Amino acid sequence: MGRELASDRVEFHEMENDGLSDYELKSHVIDALASVQLGNRDNYDELVGHLHLRGRRTADQVALLVTTLKALSEAVFHIDSGHHEALLSAIFRLSMWHYGTDVMDALRELIISLATSKGEYVDFCLEMLVRQFVPPLSSQEMLKQPRGISLKYEVLSRVHAALKNIADVVPIAPKRLSPIVVQRMPNIFCKELEIVLYVENMLKLDSGAIGEIVGVTMLPALVDRMIDLDVDIGWDGSLQDDAKDIFEMELEDVAEPADDDDKDDSLSKGTLRRISLEGNEVAGKLDSLMVLTFEHLESCQSSDRLPKVFDVLLESFQKTVINAYKSKFTQFVMFYACALDPEGCGLKFAAVLLDMFISEVTPRITKMSAVAYLASYLSRAKFLSAALVASILQRLVSWCSEYSMLHDVALNPQTHKVFYSGCQAIMYVLCFRLRSLMDVPRLKMQLLNMPIEPILKHKLSPLTVCLPTVVEEFLRQAKAAHLFTTSESFVFNDVLESDLSRAFGGMDRLDMFFPFDPCLLKKSDGYIHKYFIYWSMVRTTYDSDDNIDDEDIGSESENDDDTIMGSFEEHGLDIECFLNRMSITPKNSKYGFERMPSRIRPSTSPESL
Repeated sequence: MGRELASDRVEFHEMENDGLSDYELKSHVIDALASVQLGNRDNYDELVGHLHLRGRRTADQVALLVTTLKALSEAVFHIDSGHHEALLSAIFRLSMWHYGTDVMDALRELIISLATSKGEYVDFCLEMLVRQFVPPLSSQEMLKQPRGISLKYEVLSRVHAALKNIADVVPIAPKRLSPIVVQRMPNIFCKELEIVLYVENMLKLDSGAIGEIVGVTMLPALVDRMIDLDVDIGWDGSLQDDAKDIFEMELEDVAEPADDDDKDDSLSKGTLRRISLEGNEVAGKLDSLMVLTFEHLESCQSSDRLPKVFDVLLESFQKTVINAYKSKFTQFVMFYACALDPEGCGLKFAAVLLDMFISEVTPRITKMSAVAYLASYLSRAKFLSAALVASILQRLVSWCSEYSMLHDVALNPQTHKVFYSGCQAIMYVLCFRLRSLMDVPRLKMQLLNMPIEPILKHKLSPLTVCLPTVVEEFLRQAKAAHLFTTSESFVFNDVLESDLSRAFGGMDRLDMFFPFDPCLLKKSDGYIHKYFIYWSMVRTTYDSDDNIDDEDIGSESENDDDTIMGSFEEHGLDIECFLNRMSITPKNSKYGFERMPSRIRPSTSPESL
């Protein structure tokens, strides 16, 4: 009996060299699998041993591995999870990154066969393939070499092909895949290479054949990871200035001074903050992920998928980003998507933010965040027309006017924070857009008919509560534009450390900055800058027309077909009708909205702008 077993082992070990047919190989593997249940594990253990072999394999060993994997693919129905646990464990621990294309192909076919043969193996096969998204530590350095780049393509092309093949045969596989991908996503402490490579594969899934199924999970998970990185980025303590220089915190083309003593005098605060982020590993990871996302959005636009992808991102924004504590950069994913599709995504984003602010069912902190986002978006997005800005300002002014009439009381920063948020948003937008509105006759008349003056002179006294820098700049431009009808001057005490302003939002707080302040991530800003309005580009009402650069923001012609309104009017559409149609608040609400997000993550941020 012993001699027979020994003979069997030799035959198994040399089965490739014996010229066995595929049928004979399959029969031999089936016999090895069946022998386990009869108490004979020798051939089975040798079979498992071929898969467990570590280190560099000889050519014969590689050939034997390929033969073994192919034979197992033909015998998957004879594999039993109860008796062959060691074999399954060995299979699922194999990494394509360690082998050539022959082994990769044989392993891919085995995994597909296992997943499509029995439902109990689907999750294990999907998880094994997802693990291939990132190479083992021993292979990561190779990715920096030409051979590594080629290996990356060889591995990942087979991984995604296998996932598609499994999804074609097992319809439930994509839904089972989504939570696996999300759960195995690298955390913020992993190497940048690991996170970036993993996200590349996530986005490839979203843009692939199963993208419509997995995208609703992949993209929100990516946004959540970017938020995790975002809030983990800390500013240098010396840069946590108050908001008194809010219009001076722009990036400028200024060379960094050699003498550190002169740095504060030579560079803008925005430039200093960018310098402080150089070499910051967390910021570098976030910057890389945002660039990947921007490129993915461009791809979606080219394939006409951007509107659907934007809806997924918008829902994620409402659930996480809008109330994320001190989110500094992640929100630019929304900004860039809107820039790629101003007439669709761009208008929808503005409408949703407006609805969130004036809806009666929105939590107070979310209202304040929404109107801060709205104000910053209207001010900074170069692709939005003055006509759209005027229409939304009309809504904001109407809300603030009605609120002030219903609350004929003395100022109270704590109780009426939402009102002050709305007032500050109106003034902030006009700091950037007043000149362009006044230069178009019909928009000028629309603006002059808005009851802005009574709101600012109300007993709630918003001028003494809102950010002093915003108030000061707004009043300066309003005076130059003759925005107010009375000759009475506004009384404004330029006290930048006002206790009232502290009570409303908190001076000396980075979360006072508007969400779309200039992006300080170098690679990401390269995508954003052409769509972005910097303060240095703004033509204010008190500016002369001398030395105005062609790229500066100037007056807008009523027949400007390069703006959103030009396109809308060309098709006989009205922006007010569009905003009403885009409404998301319940229809029984006072302001006529359709719905709110199904879930809003509890905010950890202080009740400030």
